[in-house]
Amino acid sequence: MIAKKIRSKERDAIIQSLKSGVTPKVGIQHIQVGRVKELKALIQDIERISDGGSAFRLIIGEYGSGKTFFLSVIRSIALEKKLVTVNADLSPDRRIHASSGQARNLYSELMRNMSTRNKSDGNALTSVVEKFITEARKEAEASNKEITVVIHERLSSLSELVGGYDFAKVIEAYWLGHEQDNDDLKSHAIKWLRAEYSTKTDARKDLGVRSIITDASFYDSLKLLSLFVRQAGYQGLIVNLDELVNLYKLNSTQARTSNYEQILRMLNDCLQGSAEHLGFLLGGTPEFLLDPRKGLYSYEALQSRLAGNTFAKQAGVIDYSSPALHLACLTPEELYILLKNLRHVYASGDQSQYLVPDEALKSFLHHCSQTVGDAYFRTPRNTIKAFLDMLAVVDQNPSIVWDSLISSVSIEEEKPSDVELEVEEIEDGLADFKL
Repeated sequence: MIAKKIRSKERDAIIQSLKSGVTPKVGIQHIQVGRVKELKALIQDIERISDGGSAFRLIIGEYGSGKTFFLSVIRSIALEKKLVTVNADLSPDRRIHASSGQARNLYSELMRNMSTRNKSDGNALTSVVEKFITEARKEAEASNKEITVVIHERLSSLSELVGGYDFAKVIEAYWLGHEQDNDDLKSHAIKWLRAEYSTKTDARKDLGVRSIITDASFYDSLKLLSLFVRQAGYQGLIVNLDELVNLYKLNSTQARTSNYEQILRMLNDCLQGSAEHLGFLLGGTPEFLLDPRKGLYSYEALQSRLAGNTFAKQAGVIDYSSPALHLACLTPEELYILLKNLRHVYASGDQSQYLVPDEALKSFLHHCSQTVGDAYFRTPRNTIKAFLDMLAVVDQNPSIVWDSLISSVSIEEEKPSDVELEVEEIEDGLADFKL
């Protein structure tokens, strides 16, 4: 075990997040265990994106199995490899395709959560645009050209794409604001890039452009952004979308189909090489993928592309090159290492401050196995919460012995975090609600 001390701020963020059942935003390297082959496959995807290629992955796992955590680990690796990441959770008011602003909401959320290695907590859009200007200035000085000429040259490749002309014009407007010390112009440009303009009239008045980022331009805008971050000196863009089960829950067949068509478009572009320096990581549950009635498999073109490798199934192995990557369960041994890591984090990295011995970890896992069976390592979220709750009690009450607590630890099998509401139309025009 590394004897490096863990800062209190980092330690508290990890413990509080895990006790609440959510993925920590910092310090995930202290608790990551297992899934080595999956990580290796995704690291190869990151390298392909850096080399000018593209990647598309569906990260499939049960509720509480660690999808979000796995996506966070990949995001951290991508940032270290000098990529830009954008991430967001889908929700009823945020989806990939819509006609009432939901796709624009999703794009805005992605832009707010944009991260780089130097700004890993989000809100990195302004710094990416500033870096583009810095890179252009360096090139202008090296080639004895006017910076205006260099900016035009760098943005000319974007102008050929859908929506690229106005995108380039907005970047130029930001640069003008930078040169003229005009903060209003700079803030208007960032507002446009974040898809926060709701009318073309306002955008034309503030920036002189004829279009804005809308529901219809969601995917095209991401393709533009992937090329722009390259011009700013980064290796590429990874788009990280979680909670895709919200598409599966859409009652409207037409709405679901429209969203699945967008996913198909992304998949085709990435597999055929039409997208450059761009990767998509989409997190969802098995039913979101496999359900033949409402899942991705209900869309025939997606089913044929996402179907599992039959040879791998016959051999009882996993094909890690498949677009749909099913997360392997943590083994009991890996969960034991995870509990050791959590104990280490709880003690701020100081072995002398461990609250319970190794024997307690084994007893705890044995109790979990007896209580909820294999679910304790297939969907470990509740097991982790229960373990941290036990450590908290021992920490606050030194007189209590750990072995007296373990038998009373209650662990529930992981259930979906929300209840699906189905609405069925009946003949009298009213709706029949089912929970």
